[in-house]
Amino acid sequence: MIKTSQIAAQMYTVRDYLKTPADIAASLKKIKRIGYEAVQLSGLGPIETSELKKMLDDTGLIPCSTHESGEDLFENINEVIDKLSELETTTTAYPYPADVDFSTMAGVRSLAKKLDKAGAALRKAGIILTYHNHNIEFVRVKGKTVLEHLYELTDPENLQGEIDTFWVQAGGGDSVQWIKSLKKRLPLLHMKDFGVNLEKEPVFEEIGYGNLSWEPIVKAAKASGCKWYIVEQDRDHEKDDPFKSLRMSFNYIVQNLCVE
Repeated sequence: MIKTSQIAAQMYTVRDYLKTPADIAASLKKIKRIGYEAVQLSGLGPIETSELKKMLDDTGLIPCSTHESGEDLFENINEVIDKLSELETTTTAYPYPADVDFSTMAGVRSLAKKLDKAGAALRKAGIILTYHNHNIEFVRVKGKTVLEHLYELTDPENLQGEIDTFWVQAGGGDSVQWIKSLKKRLPLLHMKDFGVNLEKEPVFEEIGYGNLSWEPIVKAAKASGCKWYIVEQDRDHEKDDPFKSLRMSFNYIVQNLCVE
């Protein structure tokens, strides 16, 4: 079981409420009132890092991690380091392999090389780079999934894991086994439940409201050294309240998966 203080909210969940600095400040306060003590920064509109840091400090929320684009990680790494250092954040993630060719090993090796280089630079600054998977990494190339190749082709000290439970399931994988395979290489876990609708389509659900078995997932993550359990809801919230979604997940985790 985990501690309540280890539960974080992925800000991407409330992306429609993060357009301006005033929106960001209001959203941080709402997340804090739910009970979260940490957030992962992603999906924010334009804001100065110093202003964001002050908002986080004033609200009492820890910026446990961020998502940084491939462009910034591969071409503007010093700016990323400066930003994360100012935020006092020691973990980040590569969020999505946009425009990466996973049909050949050449494409996989190219991405792995870039990730390893960026991770090495971040590590020297005391920052851990992780990989956030979707289902595309479960495409098989040369007998293995792309995700297996990426971890095998990179130094564990330069690239660690941010396993996303929904996308592992959507890719046909097993979250528990993946978590176990990344023992001591998994500082972050994206908690996202997996459901299905009457059209036989996979749907995003709040934690505890889908079909994933959370106790073994959390138990495996704890054994693998996971530090932050990050709640995310990818669903389009045009008709839903994303803050309600975060509250539902938080309450379930606290009531069923926390020791305090």
